Amino acid sequence: MQNNLEYRGMLRLCLIFLFSFFPPPYFAHFPHGHCFKVSTILFTQQDQHTLNGTVTDSYGPMPGVHVLIKGTQTGTFTDQDGQYSILVGNTDTLVFSYLGYHPRELPILGRTTMDIELRSEVTELQEVEINAGYYTVKERERTGSISRVTAEEIALQPVANPLQAMQGRMTGVEIVQQSGVPGASMQIKIRGQNTLRMGEGDYPLYIVDGVPIASNPVGTYGQLFSSAVGIDPLNSLNPSNIKSIEVLKGPDATSIYGSRGANGVVLITTKNGESGKTSITLNMSTHIGQVANTLNLLNTQQYLEMRKEAFVNDGATPTETNAADLLLWDQNRYTDWQEELIGNTANITEINTSMTGGSERTRFLVGGGYRNETTVFPGDFGYKKMMVNARADHNSKDNRLMVDMAINYGFDAHTLFNSNILEQALRLEPNAPALYLDNGELNWGEDSLGNPTFKNPMAPLLNTNNIESSKLIYNLGFRYKITKELFFKTHIGFTEFHQKEIVKQTNSSINPQNRPFSKHNSRHLQHDSRSLIFEPQLGHTLKWPNADLTTLVGATVQYDSSEQLGIEGRGYIHESLIGNLLSAEEMAILLDTENEYRYSGLYARLGYRLKERYFLNLTGRRDGSSRFGPGKRFANFGAVGAAWIFSEEPFLQRNLSFLNFGKIRGSYGTTGNDQIPDYGYLATYSNIVDPSNFRGNGGLYPTRLGNPSYQWELNKKMEVAIDLGFFKDRLVSSVTWYRNRSSNQLVGYRLPTITGFNTVQANLPAKIQNTGWEIQVFSKNVVHTEFSWTTGINLTIPKNKLIDFPNLEGSPYHNLYEIGEPLQIKKLYSFDGVDDVTGLYRIKDINGDGVFNQEDKVVISNSSRRYYGGFQNSIGYKGLQLDFLLEFVGQRGNSVLNGPFGVPGFGPNGGYGGNQPSIIQNRWKSPQDNGSDIQRYSQSFSALVPYYNMRSSDAALTNTSFARLKNISLNYRFSNAILERIHLEDCTFFVNAQNIFTWTGYNGFDPQFPSSLQNIPALRVIGGGVKLKF
Repeated sequence: MQNNLEYRGMLRLCLIFLFSFFPPPYFAHFPHGHCFKVSTILFTQQDQHTLNGTVTDSYGPMPGVHVLIKGTQTGTFTDQDGQYSILVGNTDTLVFSYLGYHPRELPILGRTTMDIELRSEVTELQEVEINAGYYTVKERERTGSISRVTAEEIALQPVANPLQAMQGRMTGVEIVQQSGVPGASMQIKIRGQNTLRMGEGDYPLYIVDGVPIASNPVGTYGQLFSSAVGIDPLNSLNPSNIKSIEVLKGPDATSIYGSRGANGVVLITTKNGESGKTSITLNMSTHIGQVANTLNLLNTQQYLEMRKEAFVNDGATPTETNAADLLLWDQNRYTDWQEELIGNTANITEINTSMTGGSERTRFLVGGGYRNETTVFPGDFGYKKMMVNARADHNSKDNRLMVDMAINYGFDAHTLFNSNILEQALRLEPNAPALYLDNGELNWGEDSLGNPTFKNPMAPLLNTNNIESSKLIYNLGFRYKITKELFFKTHIGFTEFHQKEIVKQTNSSINPQNRPFSKHNSRHLQHDSRSLIFEPQLGHTLKWPNADLTTLVGATVQYDSSEQLGIEGRGYIHESLIGNLLSAEEMAILLDTENEYRYSGLYARLGYRLKERYFLNLTGRRDGSSRFGPGKRFANFGAVGAAWIFSEEPFLQRNLSFLNFGKIRGSYGTTGNDQIPDYGYLATYSNIVDPSNFRGNGGLYPTRLGNPSYQWELNKKMEVAIDLGFFKDRLVSSVTWYRNRSSNQLVGYRLPTITGFNTVQANLPAKIQNTGWEIQVFSKNVVHTEFSWTTGINLTIPKNKLIDFPNLEGSPYHNLYEIGEPLQIKKLYSFDGVDDVTGLYRIKDINGDGVFNQEDKVVISNSSRRYYGGFQNSIGYKGLQLDFLLEFVGQRGNSVLNGPFGVPGFGPNGGYGGNQPSIIQNRWKSPQDNGSDIQRYSQSFSALVPYYNMRSSDAALTNTSFARLKNISLNYRFSNAILERIHLEDCTFFVNAQNIFTWTGYNGFDPQFPSSLQNIPALRVIGGGVKLKF
């Protein structure tokens, strides 16, 4: 015991001697003229005295800072001048904490005055650590383009998918919500379309905690998802568990991922544990969602006027067969079918919780979430999502060994129906009969002969579509510091995905007249996949007085496998047995596939830094993919990036004091692309199902042509940029110009019908170019302890075009593309108005041959975005925080005339008629009425060809640009004084909304996705909740 006391006494003497020459770190210092006396060594905890001080940040005094004696409940708060006073013991430690600032712990050590400065968690531009995938880099030192969204920005939005939180917040990243059906896939493009394989080879690489996951949407049998291009692969992730999302765009940033990063890389990092006492966070919210906009359609009076006028124009007489809406249905009945079929309110409930804690060496976080969302459709349909996550990391006592483990598991359940109900909501006649009879059965509006006169929109809702899917993402990483300059790092990642789907088709959904010719049936789809990746790395750093060289070498070995099995059962004798395949009269195999994919790569990166203002990065990679034939599987790629922080030059520091940061950077590199189907280099065969057709011999027949000669697609990327910071980063801006060129295009080359095959995998000598400008501006308008206001603006001006395609005119693609034009074009007829005599649509016969064909399609329509961006503001006053985002897009697209509507004037039978948008009322009525661009009402087949010619002309185009209040959030956090009284670390109430209001001249549902009126638009979501931390 005596030796222990002597040891502690000597330690205190050494500390006093040391602190007399060097103040404690991080802005805490002794008061001038203060000195310690040796007698303090003998002070005990009971020797108390009053400690005074002031807490500041970089902008001045901080009121409301919590000052707590560590390990006790004793504390106080700073006043309006940032000053505090507290009774302490000599061996106490004070903890200073404030929301949005890094906490500080400082020992008393006999001091009577302690002034400290807190540092904001929102680090200045130069010090932000950016995840670049295989390494991290400070914002000030990066040479490539990386955009970032943080957990704080995600938390402001009521979203179920991480991609939704990125919309409008990043330059060069184009994200479109294709459908309002919960769980439907998002469309994402990073710096444009690089391939001719539309919707197939243009997906970015998704990486979650170092583990790549499949980025292509998951296919289903359901009609609601088939029109929305499948289910999104990121649904299993919990947005509240995400720490940050980085998007790698430029050549220097993406090249280290080789061919996998050809279309950009999306890095998702989940939250990790924090050392200290164990804390629990609980976040509960409830929201409602509705279709934000409906179309202006004809009411009953207007609709009946159209139908009657059509018969007059055609000199025809209405009958029960061709005009049940005029002769059999109630002429005064009106139903708003949009309100009836897609007008319900979706209720969204979400609960997320997490627990974190640990010591200085071991930290952990476990959490879970639950989301229950109903739909806007009639009936008991919805989406449930359950998520579990865990993360732990440990470092050895000497900090040489570090171990990190992350687990993310998600389970999704969709309960839907198998029908595209939106088309019926738009086309169903406003005076259609009631949906149900008095006895509760479906009404088919039968005529005197028992024939149905309309399609009951509630019937398809009897055909259910249930989908259950789960995904596990696991990562285990090790890092060992061999020497001070050399380290070894490796991680093993594993993903597993399972999906089961069943579609039940009942005869009750078919009108009674056709039921004898139909049988109950079901379709079953099972999809299983797994992926294993192993990535070892070796890193080394050499340091000199004014320079350092960082070397990173590594390897990637990845193995994927998947199986799909689709079965159809037919002839169930009763509805209750539908789905039990043992009860089906017959079964058929719809799909039975097994795929394997192997990928390997070697990479190296050299980073050289001189005087902390000159930077040079070199990256090289050799990739191998099993999707290519023998001798074609390996290719080499690389990149070079450089940056110059010119603001560090002495002559600029002397003359441009307002410029605190200035950097010019640029990079150039090449990557490949192997996003093609597996085994395309092999020919495939199927067995003959009915050998009797071949004299009982059976055999095989070819189903696909093989081509072992196709090679890697090649992408060449370059960019230059300038980053500036003014007035101590009160104003920050960045301007980037990029150019991506993709050649040796991999496509399914179209073949003539006489070959017996549709396509063969091959390379095309086409070259695609994407160029653009990316502009970002961020300003701290007001910075004060109690009031703050920041603004951010981002703008992207992209341009896509096909710059080369030898012999395009002689290829099967000459009707789709045009050299010098974007890929997303349509070749259309030139609209020539309405014929003064016939009152029908007219288009121009360009070559005068009297035939309308492809040669007359001379109008080129570009549906790609001309520009897009976002305008963000964040305003804070004490505990109140207001944030909002305005998204804007400039583009052209299809007008409502190109929607799922029939010919104006046709009735409910035949599939050509139905209700119409109200703009058709400005139609041609007589030869003297030559001012209309809408053809006359008609129910004659002679009106069909002019109508569909118009839809293939430039008359069906319109300006679909828009500005949208994408997100708004209002939070209130209780003050530290109140939190201390109620024994909470955090209590925040919030209200937020998504897709609140849209300014546009577009007359369709959603200008965000104007190419189709057959998908439910993104919902307007409004709600709120509470966040508690214990």
